[in-house]
Amino acid sequence: MDFLLKYEGRLADDHELDFYDAAKAMSGFQRSLALTAHLVANGEIITQAPSLKNARILVATPRPGSWEVVASVIGGLWVIGNAKKDSPFGHLVYSVYDYVITQTLGFPVDYNQSLFKQNSAELEKKNITPAKLDSLTEKVEGSVADMHRPIVVSRTAEHADLFAGRVANQRIRLGRELNEESNDYIRQTLIDKFPTLVEGVVSSYNRNTYSGRLYVFEEQRPISFELIDGAKTKPNITNVTTSLRTGAIERGTRDGAVRMKGFRVTSSTGRLKGFRVLSVEYL
Repeated sequence: MDFLLKYEGRLADDHELDFYDAAKAMSGFQRSLALTAHLVANGEIITQAPSLKNARILVATPRPGSWEVVASVIGGLWVIGNAKKDSPFGHLVYSVYDYVITQTLGFPVDYNQSLFKQNSAELEKKNITPAKLDSLTEKVEGSVADMHRPIVVSRTAEHADLFAGRVANQRIRLGRELNEESNDYIRQTLIDKFPTLVEGVVSSYNRNTYSGRLYVFEEQRPISFELIDGAKTKPNITNVTTSLRTGAIERGTRDGAVRMKGFRVTSSTGRLKGFRVLSVEYL
């Protein structure tokens, strides 16, 4: 499956970008694809792009139009010049990548109506769960932020779009437009001075970092959370892990719900990005 990252506006319309920012953007593009391809190929989350196994990402020479680069994601056995495009593997990478990019930019996606409905058998075979997709979303956030550099640092482009494959000779758009607003959502955070309450079900949790993701009922989407110092107590951790286990069994219900008290972390536009937790109450 071919994936295209295309910049437009400003110098990009003359087929030019700041060299350093273009390099950082390409690195972010490759890493986000590599982590996605590894999950699809192996059912596992990695953090370093060189750890990619059972897949390969090839890149074509950047080309004008306005400024764009094409990456080909190939799974399993591959031979340069004889790799099949638009394979089932490629389509699954496309579906997962679209889901993750959309989530990273702050737009909710219904897992059951998007990925699972179309690719349930392959997802189950690879053990690609909503919790793993939440984890992948967290891992690629920095890479997607780097893809904004030509737009917000050197300002040699005005916006960018991601595309994949073709239908009726038209490329399929992925996620949402990359622009200054989406950069603000990823990079800028504001922390409330006073604690509030949120209710939801834990969808993922890392016991090493005391962080995870909570599906917030009011938001109808998952947000990241972190137990801050003083909140890393046995009762709080027990409530988090109980919610995770129960929610995994009864997904789509309020079983396993918890009420978290803490500080909202928001983007510059006020959109909830995360939660710094003081206490966790099992409901």
